Amino acid sequence: MLNKYETIFIIAPAVEDKAAVVEKFTAMINGEGKVENVDEWGNRKLAYEIKKNKEGYYVLINFEAKPTFIDELERVYKITDEVIKFITVKKEI
Repeated sequence: MLNKYETIFIIAPAVEDKAAVVEKFTAMINGEGKVENVDEWGNRKLAYEIKKNKEGYYVLINFEAKPTFIDELERVYKITDEVIKFITVKKEI
């Protein structure tokens, strides 16, 4: 059974190839589920400083996946140096 989720992650502004980071996660999600849409918000000012960054590159992904996949997705976010913050939430239908 696939549930609907949305995830937002923030890429450090110093990262040169932001498209490669976005592609990494969309490919990972497509491997286990289905990406519905990717919305790149671009550089925005952060509400507070995160890892010495005052702004970040925001990316929103809506997708469908099994609940067990979310732990793996968040584990990869944590070990990816380019990602400074993330959140994944289940959408209520």
